[in-house]
Amino acid sequence: MATLLSSVTHSSIEDLSLELLVCRKDDGAVVSFQGRVRDHDLGQPVDGLEYQAHPRAEEYLAECCDRISRDMKVRVAAAHRVGTLTIGDLALSVAVAAAHRQAAFRACEALVQSIKDTVPIWKRQHLSSGLSEWVGL
Repeated sequence: MATLLSSVTHSSIEDLSLELLVCRKDDGAVVSFQGRVRDHDLGQPVDGLEYQAHPRAEEYLAECCDRISRDMKVRVAAAHRVGTLTIGDLALSVAVAAAHRQAAFRACEALVQSIKDTVPIWKRQHLSSGLSEWVGL
């Protein structure tokens, strides 16, 4: 199988058609995930986020994608945004294609979790109170 895109970028990922990248005529399922900036966290209003990445974050992302693609026999694509994001902005986009829906759903969930667990990208939340906090360190 294959990783068709793995990118850590300052650019908007809204227009990336990851589903089109991974889908082939023999696929019966394409599952995608979009992680967006929400306006709250743990009961506190949030005004926006800032993502910072380790210089090798894109390599780690590629390793996650390659491992899931190889181990679960699916095609994958993933993009994670860094920099300053506002409410509603797309921060993480993932797409997985497989012959059957169960495999695509399982692989999509596994890929998102692997990215969150292993890719060195850190999130700083800017709270409406004026304070900011690092999350997931």
